[in-house]
This record gives sequence, C-alpha cells and structure tokens, in this order.
Amino acid sequence: MSNVIKVNTPITREMAKELKAGDIVSINGIVYAARDAAHKRMTELLENGERLPFDIEGQVIYYVGPCPAKPGEIIGSAGPTTSGRMDAYAPKLIEIGLTGMIGKGARNADVINAMIKYGAVYFGATGGAGALIAKSIVSEEIIAFPELGPEALRKLTVKDFPAIVIIDSSGKNLYEIGKAKYKI
Repeated sequence: MSNVIKVNTPITREMAKELKAGDIVSINGIVYAARDAAHKRMTELLENGERLPFDIEGQVIYYVGPCPAKPGEIIGSAGPTTSGRMDAYAPKLIEIGLTGMIGKGARNADVINAMIKYGAVYFGATGGAGALIAKSIVSEEIIAFPELGPEALRKLTVKDFPAIVIIDSSGKNLYEIGKAKYKI
C-alpha cells in the first residue's frame, strides 16, 4: 500500500503539480463545500463583476451537501456528490485560482484541460462513506447562500480528510489507468 501524503491547504499550483494520480492523501486545513446551486451562484457573481464570498486562490472545493448534524455533532453525513454536476463551472474557477476539487465520478475534457493548463488536481472521496468522512470535519460555517440549505457555501476545517488523487495536473486519470490494467 502506498504511503499517505499529508496535504495542507491552501494548495499552491506548484504543490498541485507534485501530486500524482493514485496518490493517497490526508487533507488538512480549510476546504470549501459547494454543490451545483452554489456553483451557479458563484458563476453569476463573477459574470456580474462581483467578488466571490472567499478568496479562491489555492483553495479546495468539496462537492458535498451535508446532512443536518445530530445533537452534539459538528456536521451530519458528508459524502461526495457526483462531480460532473460542477463541470460547467469548474474551468472558470480553476482559471481564477481553484487548485483542488473533491468529489466522485468522472470529469469532462474541459475540466481536465483547465487542470492541465493552470495546475489543479481532482481528489476522489469514497461514495457511501459520508458518516466516516464527517468525522474528519472539525468545524463548519455557512459563509454564503444560506437560503440554499444543504447546498449553501460552507467553510469546513478538516483534519486527516481521506482522499485519493483521481486526476492530476498532467491529466493522468486513475479511472483510465485502472481500466487499462484489466483490458484484454
């Protein structure tokens, strides 16, 4: 089994370029949580010449709409959502500074091309492991779009968030590498 690489946020473009498809990582620091509704709102802000609710330079966005927290817990189950829902928005966000995305599932060519051009990485989180992933979230704060409920933009502090590099900044894709191993 590979060694786990500690990744601290924010992630510079140079740091993103050091991570390779297949690397197992443990993410620590601030991660922003947003799904498609929040991405649409962020894109609208940019199109109107307005600022985003946070400085996106070097940041990581986790594609999640967490469940409500039970009494005494910080956050409810926080499993990844399908990343393809954000593909229409991700290239612009990567261009203006986003260096990491966490989700599940494939990404389209526009996203991968932006990752290669600007230096970003796509991490996979295990679908169905939302309760386990929630244990790595040590604080949560809604910073924008509270009316979106679970899809509000959140600032999460994570400690030892488990993930794997699915697509690296050179475009190597673990999904394709894995399939090729078993192709006859």
